[in-house]
Amino acid sequence: MNIAITDYSFPDLKLEQAVLEPLGHQIVAWKEKRSPAELTELVRSADAVITQFAPVTAEVIQSMERAKVIVRYGIGVDNVDLDAARERNIPVCNVPDYCIDEVADQTLAFLLAATRQVVPNSVAVQSGNWGLAVPLTQMQTLCNLTVGVVGFGRIGREVVRRLMPFKCQVLVFDPVTPPGQIVDAGCQPASLEQILSGSDVITLHCPSTAETRHMLNRESLSQTRRGVVIVNLSRGTLINSDALVEALQSGQVSAAALDVFDPEPIPAGHPLLTLPNVILAAHIASCSVPAVKRLRETAARLAAMALAGESLPNVVNGVSVVPK
Repeated sequence: MNIAITDYSFPDLKLEQAVLEPLGHQIVAWKEKRSPAELTELVRSADAVITQFAPVTAEVIQSMERAKVIVRYGIGVDNVDLDAARERNIPVCNVPDYCIDEVADQTLAFLLAATRQVVPNSVAVQSGNWGLAVPLTQMQTLCNLTVGVVGFGRIGREVVRRLMPFKCQVLVFDPVTPPGQIVDAGCQPASLEQILSGSDVITLHCPSTAETRHMLNRESLSQTRRGVVIVNLSRGTLINSDALVEALQSGQVSAAALDVFDPEPIPAGHPLLTLPNVILAAHIASCSVPAVKRLRETAARLAAMALAGESLPNVVNGVSVVPK
């Protein structure tokens, strides 16, 4: 059977081939992300579709004549129209249990870099200066801060586990997590409004949905403590980028550390590329050799399971039966 891979950021597809080709399946792949109109031709006769960042829209899904599954290389599935796939009875699967430690580590690295001013002090020494590169008031200690964690899934929980030894107060907002679980983790359950008004640092670990899109905007950022630090390694669409730039320029937000952005990549000339109080990375928090290997092999195995008619784990759109 044919497996279409809409796009991928890896050097090759040897790991996927090692899983699928011994089963008699053939991979047809495009490396670069393409438009929905172009994707319709790639996926039309595919028996399974694996996607990374390409827009798998309703138009693309409607063109699928044989697909038994759509698999996302990753945790988030916001590039796939879940409703359209459900209407066609095509299950959509993600890989929810990879890169948990990598993203949690990167979150803590960003948080510490922003509160301890790692980047400006390093740049100052490299430029031939010696001494504190920022005002003393910008050198903060975690044990004196309140960290607001938005989202208490696998990654949010690992971030909290890493924060606990630093002795900071941790507020957690997650409407689907029982408050007792948050308390058992050593944190204080909070509303989003309490996170905004009561946190020195806010770190986002929730999916991009209609409810969370631009959850940080002009209005919500105006409700934060002046000088708050914003950390986002989840999805760029959680933050209105124009509002964040304004808040960084005004001092309402003292610093931001971002691994994701809307859109990606950040457009050339965007203010975030030049602001000195911003730390940026190119959506790489999930990266490590073991994590990427697990991601790719799991995605390939999910496709193989669907083609064999097996029951699928990690279905995110409510379709429990693989199409015949």
